[in-house]
Amino acid sequence: MEVKKLHFVSSENTEAKKAKKLLIDEYNDFSAAEADVIIALGGDGLMLQTLHENIKQSKPIFGMNRGSVGFLMNDYNQENLIERVNTATLTKVHPLEMIVKTKDDNISAKAINEVSLLRQTYQAAKLGIKIDGKDRLEELICDGVLLATPAGSTAYNLSAHGPILPINSNLLALTPISAFRPRRWKGALIPHNSEVEIEILENEKRPVSAVADNLEIRNVLSVTITEDKKTELFMLFDSETNLEEKILNEQFTYS
Repeated sequence: MEVKKLHFVSSENTEAKKAKKLLIDEYNDFSAAEADVIIALGGDGLMLQTLHENIKQSKPIFGMNRGSVGFLMNDYNQENLIERVNTATLTKVHPLEMIVKTKDDNISAKAINEVSLLRQTYQAAKLGIKIDGKDRLEELICDGVLLATPAGSTAYNLSAHGPILPINSNLLALTPISAFRPRRWKGALIPHNSEVEIEILENEKRPVSAVADNLEIRNVLSVTITEDKKTELFMLFDSETNLEEKILNEQFTYS
């Protein structure tokens, strides 16, 4: 790709704001509408925020790590930035869309990493799970459950002992969080075009919240989750450390 105009965004930490100032001095800063590529300076949280903010424009985002984890970011380097962007590997992802039913409304939200359902009180949640209209688990007693994309499979999903998914696997990971019954159920891999419906059983006694990345909706009755095939989001990675390689390498990391 031929990139000439950059737009810079940063998180609020000192290192990120300092990097943003230095890069703007060197490369100029065009508006998001004018720019060819958005440069995000921070950690994974900023990358997700930037993807969400530009979800309608679908402009490529090249992240550089000025945060903590930075799995979705490239290494920070001030030099030869336009050349790096022009030779970067483009990764396309589709977000999930959840439709949450509450007593008062139906609410829609998108998630790039995962949709998670979490108990709100000291009592475990009771959930019923359908895949494409077919009952798969009539009752799951747990702290929660999440549905992760390949891009998000190394985040909360991995911490909940879910599987790592190759970026082009066309799969989603359905992973329980502290399952009590059935205790031995470790989750499932399902096709990316599946419709997942999760009903909150005993919803008044055992309230549950639904979270799409960083948006939380409380006291839900049911959640339906599908892949949003119409929305395309683009991230750019240095060719030697592209997202596919990072995810593959994570399967051989034991720290």
